[in-house]
Amino acid sequence: MFGHGGATVRLLRGDARRLDGVAAGSVHLVVTSPPYPMIPQWDALFRALGADDYVGMQRVLAEAWAACHRVLVPGGILAVNIGDALRTVDGAFRLWPNHAHTLADAERVGFHPLPYVLWKKPTNKPNAFLGSGFVPPNAYVTLDCEYVLLFRKGRLRRLPPHDPARAQSRFSRAERDRWFSQVWSDVRGAPQATPGGRSGAFPLAIPERLVRMFSLVGETVLDPFAGTGTTLDAAVRWGRNAVGVEWDPEVYRELVARGRTLGWRLVTRPAAATGARGGRPRRRRPAAGTGARTG
Repeated sequence: MFGHGGATVRLLRGDARRLDGVAAGSVHLVVTSPPYPMIPQWDALFRALGADDYVGMQRVLAEAWAACHRVLVPGGILAVNIGDALRTVDGAFRLWPNHAHTLADAERVGFHPLPYVLWKKPTNKPNAFLGSGFVPPNAYVTLDCEYVLLFRKGRLRRLPPHDPARAQSRFSRAERDRWFSQVWSDVRGAPQATPGGRSGAFPLAIPERLVRMFSLVGETVLDPFAGTGTTLDAAVRWGRNAVGVEWDPEVYRELVARGRTLGWRLVTRPAAATGARGGRPRRRRPAAGTGARTG
């Protein structure tokens, strides 16, 4: 681990669908875990962004993937941690396949899908079930995996063969064998309880792996749904610069405070954030059904 070193963190108060203040072709890797459509925790956020149904929620995320495509360098990687949702609507219980829509939408805006990771959370009970229990046919398979979807912008990146950053960024054979396996079952979920409700955070190990797998020391990592800053922390721990975009003004202030506590070299821009219809909607805390996703 490199420590903070000369790495900087830019925190922008803004909209993931536009990424104002992030220049085209200036980011080498995007690592994020967005709000999951059809999870009640995020309903109020999506409504504030003009999305009242599943199609609208997916449209919000698709606009964010298009913005990520613009700011990535050619050959840059987009890594999206997302889970599917289970929810009853109009009396019918069903699966809402967020990962499938993300795959399709990211490809539609120009990304090339790559083999993805299944993150099987070891904290989930292996014997959990829903429905009729031991009697067929109305039980349901346990939903205990999330996806880490991977995409590339265009062709492979071409790097100078003797770039010292390549040697500095090297990982071990054991790390390679574990990280580039399709199933990650050795990463526990992050604690979710906060004074304001569930944080929606993912564990530091997920972005740490992705940062080391798909970027070099000194490059720039973006999280368009910055939340409490887990991706940003992972980036600076391993000598990468970071850019975090956060829409919620309260979460943004907390993120700035956390960065100062952690000793990040901060550059902040608390510009006004706008909603889908041009206003300035304010999200409530996560317990009320919204909140920052990736922290």
